[in-house]
Amino acid sequence: MTRVYFVRHAQPEHEWEEDRTRPLTEEGKKDSAIVLEFLKDKKIDAFYCSPYKRSMDTIAEAADFFTKEIITDERLREREKGLDGNNHGMFRKRWADHNYHEEGGESIAMVQKRNIEALNEILSDNTDKDIVIGTHGTALSTILNFYDNNFGCEDFLRIIDWMPYIIELDFESSCNEIESECPSYSFRLIGKREHCYIEKEFKGK
Repeated sequence: MTRVYFVRHAQPEHEWEEDRTRPLTEEGKKDSAIVLEFLKDKKIDAFYCSPYKRSMDTIAEAADFFTKEIITDERLREREKGLDGNNHGMFRKRWADHNYHEEGGESIAMVQKRNIEALNEILSDNTDKDIVIGTHGTALSTILNFYDNNFGCEDFLRIIDWMPYIIELDFESSCNEIESECPSYSFRLIGKREHCYIEKEFKGK
C-alpha cells in the first residue's frame, strides 16, 4: 500500500497576478506550520509538488525536517485560467461539463488528465511508501473526482476556503501482471481520510 498525503497550499497573495510565482501571505506562511506539525511523527519517504511557489513554500519546512528534496512535476500545477475564470458561475459551468473551459483556460478534464498521469507515475515509483504531494484546490479536486465521480462542484466549494488542507489517500495496485506489463491507471483507492485545514477566504485568483 502507498499512502499519499495531499497538501493544498496555504493562503496566497490574491492580488499577485503571476500564478506560477504567487507567494504566500504572511498569515499563510504562519499557517503552513500546521503541515509540519501534522507530518512530523509520520514516516515520510518523499515529497512531490506542483512547481508553483505557493505549493512548494507550504511543504518546504516539512521537507527540510525530513531532509528530503521536493521533486516538482509540471503536470501537478493548478488549472490554467482564462479571463474571469475564477468565480462561482464559472466553477459550476466547468463542473457541470468537464470539457468546458473559458478562452485561454483549462477544463476539469484537461487538469485531471495531467494530474492523474503524474500521480500514477509517482505511485509506480513509490510502492509501499508514504509520500507528500503539494497541490492546489482544483488540481486536488480533479484527482478526488477521478476516484469518486460523485465528487463534484459542491465538494469543491466545500474545500475552496481551506488553506492549507491535508487529505490522506491510500492506494494499492490493481494489476496482477508483471509490473512492467501493467496498464496505466492500475492503482485503486482503498482509503481516504481528511485530517486538518485552516479556513481562509478564497478571493478568486
